[in-house]
Amino acid sequence: MTAFTIDPNDVVGAVARLRARRPRVHCITNAAAVTLTANVLLAAGAVPSMTVNPEEVPDFVAGADALLVNLGTLDPQRQAAIDAAVEVATEAGTPWVLDPVFVERSPVRLALARRLAAAEPTVIRLNRPELAALTGTGGHETAGDATAADDASADAYALSSLSTVARTGDVDYVTEGGRAVRVAGGHPLTTLVTATGCATGALMAGFLAVEHDAVVAAAACLAFVSAAAERAGAEAAGPGTFSPLFIDALNRLSPEDIGASTRIS
Repeated sequence: MTAFTIDPNDVVGAVARLRARRPRVHCITNAAAVTLTANVLLAAGAVPSMTVNPEEVPDFVAGADALLVNLGTLDPQRQAAIDAAVEVATEAGTPWVLDPVFVERSPVRLALARRLAAAEPTVIRLNRPELAALTGTGGHETAGDATAADDASADAYALSSLSTVARTGDVDYVTEGGRAVRVAGGHPLTTLVTATGCATGALMAGFLAVEHDAVVAAAACLAFVSAAAERAGAEAAGPGTFSPLFIDALNRLSPEDIGASTRIS
């Protein structure tokens, strides 16, 4: 493994470029995540588009700066839209994120995720059970603390898929096989608000539009989200008040706040 570090200033710079450039991220995401995902992107500085109509998707993706493919609430229309979107993004060289939601629970979804992974997404964002399903290594019941074997599995999958892998959990792990970093932070209330992870995948696509190093982009996104979650969690009374405070924090965190909260090793 090559020695590699990401400085807090790298995170601050990536956030500044996101806010300045306002990249458009086309999101094919699950029904439960649409509103939060759009609001997270807007608050952070990006622009969302959300159609899943297979007839419209090629034109929307052709003009987008990045693409999210999220497999939650999979249905025939979304699957057709995904195929069309990935084809356009691949031909155009548009960065895209694959979020293989709950592939460990559905053979149909797992087969689709493996086929999409073969198209070499820029980043695959997942948790431990999803990674275990994709690699066929069995699985853990939860997405909590990772072991050295989990890290090695993520490294190997990044090399075999030719994608950067961002495995999220109590401590996030971003790897391309030869370089890897850990991102600490966040807040427990994040896990009690539906679609926060899905929205993070969309925001990660936005970071890819302004940072060409996928490891740096993914880690910067996760550090930014963690900083916003910490700010929101400190003020929230519970999950109901956490969500709007989280969106506010994404919009209002200063460079100094972001730099001070960044914990990447």
